Amino acid sequence: MEQDQWLASRFEGHRAHLKAVAYRMLGSLSEADDAVQEAWLRLARSGGDEVENLGGWLTTVVGRVCLDMLRSRTSRREDPLEERLPDPVVASAADGMDPEQQVMVADAVGLALLVVLESLGPAERLAFVLHDMFAVPFEEIAEIVGRSPAATRQLASRARRRVQGATPVPDHDPVRRRKLVEAFLAAAHEGDFATLLSTLDPDVVLRVDAGAASGGLRVVRGAEAVAGQALTFHRLSGGTATILPAVVNGTAGVVSVVQGRPASVLSFTVSGGRIAAIDILADPDRLSDLDLTGLAPGH
Repeated sequence: MEQDQWLASRFEGHRAHLKAVAYRMLGSLSEADDAVQEAWLRLARSGGDEVENLGGWLTTVVGRVCLDMLRSRTSRREDPLEERLPDPVVASAADGMDPEQQVMVADAVGLALLVVLESLGPAERLAFVLHDMFAVPFEEIAEIVGRSPAATRQLASRARRRVQGATPVPDHDPVRRRKLVEAFLAAAHEGDFATLLSTLDPDVVLRVDAGAASGGLRVVRGAEAVAGQALTFHRLSGGTATILPAVVNGTAGVVSVVQGRPASVLSFTVSGGRIAAIDILADPDRLSDLDLTGLAPGH
C-alpha cells in the first residue's frame, strides 16, 4: 500500500504537465483527462520500478495514447460538419487562472493555434507538439510514430510551416488586448460599424461553433463580413445578454450569459493592434460541460 501511495504521489507531481500535453494534442479537456488517466493505469500496472525518468516515460505514454485517439478520431470523421472548435480553458478576468490552467495554456496556446493544430495529421501534430512545445527529442518521438528520426523531423517541420503560415502572432500586452476587446463590444452594442471595422484586422477570421445540430463550425473571413456578423449577433440577442469579462486560453475573452445560462464563450486573438481572430463556442451541450461557476455575475 505504501508503494502504491508513493507511486501515486509521484504521478500527481506530473499530472498538470501531462494534461497540458494531452490538451495540445487533442483540443478536448475531457479526452485529455482520459489520456492522463490511461497513463496512470499503465504506470500502476508496470509498478514503475524500472522507470528512470518518470516524467519522460509518462510524456511518451501520453503521446502514444493521444496518437491512438487522434487516429481513431480521424478514421471516424467522414463528415466535414464534424469539425469543431477545441475546448476553451476559461477563467475569471478578475481572479485569473489557477496553476493547472496556466500550465495548460502556457506559451500562447490560444484557440487560434489549436484550430490550426486540428488541421494537422495525427503524426504531424504529435511531432510538432512534443518537439516544439515540450522539447522532446526526435529520437523519442520517432519511436512513438514508428518512423526514423529524420522522417519525424520532417513531420515537425511541415507542421511548423503550417502553423506559422496560419496563426497570427499574438500581442503580449494584456491591458491593450482587453481595451481593444471592450472597444469591439461597445461598438457592436452601439451599432457603430465604422468603429467595429477599426478594431478588426482586414483579414480577421471569425469561427462560430454552435454544435452539430446547428450546422457545425461556420467560418467568416474579412473585416466587413465579421463586423456585419457582430451587428447581426447583437440584434438577434436583443441586447439582453450579460457580457462577463473572462480569460480564455490565456488571452482576452468574454462569456455571454442569457437568462442565467452561458450562451457563448468568445476568445479574441489580438495581433498588430487589431483583432485577428474571434473564436466563439456556442454549442449548448459543450458549454454545459465547462466549469464557469467563477464567472457568475457579482463574483
